[in-house]
Amino acid sequence: MKRIFEDTATAFALKTDSELERAYFLFRMIANEPLVRIGTAMTNFAIKAHLPVEGLIRATVFDHFCGGVNEKDCMPVVDRMYTKNVCSVLDYSVEGKDTEDPFDDAMAMILKVLDFVKEKDAIPFAVFKPTGYGRFSLFQKLSEGKSLTEKEQEEWQRVVARFDKTCKKAHDLDVSLLIDAEESWMQGAADQLVEDMMRKYNKKKAIVFNTLQMYRWDRLDYLKELQVRANKDDFRIGMKVVRGAYMEKENDRAEENGYKSPICVSKQETDENFDNAVTYIVNHLDTVSIFSGTHNEDSSYKLMDLMTEKGIANNDNRVWFGQLFGMSDHISFNLADKGYNVAKYLPFGPVRDVMPYLIRRAEENTSVAGQTTRELSLLKKERQRRKI
Repeated sequence: MKRIFEDTATAFALKTDSELERAYFLFRMIANEPLVRIGTAMTNFAIKAHLPVEGLIRATVFDHFCGGVNEKDCMPVVDRMYTKNVCSVLDYSVEGKDTEDPFDDAMAMILKVLDFVKEKDAIPFAVFKPTGYGRFSLFQKLSEGKSLTEKEQEEWQRVVARFDKTCKKAHDLDVSLLIDAEESWMQGAADQLVEDMMRKYNKKKAIVFNTLQMYRWDRLDYLKELQVRANKDDFRIGMKVVRGAYMEKENDRAEENGYKSPICVSKQETDENFDNAVTYIVNHLDTVSIFSGTHNEDSSYKLMDLMTEKGIANNDNRVWFGQLFGMSDHISFNLADKGYNVAKYLPFGPVRDVMPYLIRRAEENTSVAGQTTRELSLLKKERQRRKI
């Protein structure tokens, strides 16, 4: 496979010189771990103290990693990326709360996004997190096989109703719906609920997508078992495949509670697990569709090679590549330039409410070996090409 990800002219074609400079500045900051820790603490303090820092945050890290404060605010970004055939996934990135109203508010926002998405070819997916629709502790209790109180059972039925209303609307509008994965100790209940939605709404094609976090060593077996059930009950599987976002939390909890960690013992094992899942899905594209969410170049090339070997067209709608907005443009835009289906996760929401998401982005970029270094090297290469 020809190496396409070095083409910085294509990768950064949409960035003005000033936007390129901002990106270079941000990733230089993120590369400094002590600075990220200090900046995170100061930002949290400023937000909680209601200091007037939103303008500064909006002009720097927010505008780099987010599309806007609401769905309409995102449209210039969406339309601009679509000129290069890069689609968007509007991601309402406000963290879940523990009271009922925010769950209904979150559902109302996703339903609104679905209506919005239907009118825009540039936005082929909607997305939500399970804990945006119900309390984490409720998912956890069910995942642990514990009985719910009568009040909790009523609460859970409201969670199920939110899932069902959203999935039904996605089905009726013929818009695909990505449902994110979260911590392993609540994921069992989420998996079962999403499978129920697939069984109901994925009769002809994948509308509802679950998410596999492949840093978990048990996820490929789960996928294979799910496919057996899908074949038996005649429904299609939609699966977003990612590496995962809660590794330290997962390992710490396993150690504290004295059980085997669900996380692979090494990055190499995680990488192999991810690629094995992608290979399995491509070998079963008749029943499973894939959204490959990765910033890993080798895994992207692997999927491209598999598609070539199997004679799968670059634009086959059962195969999508996905990256986060503000990161890995060298993967997203070069793939789109070659005719592959590509979508960027485009977070949006009020600046203060999206701060937990932005802080995680900074911390993850700092902790993932090579990620920030690679971003910086490519930005530097493009600055040199433009002679900035």
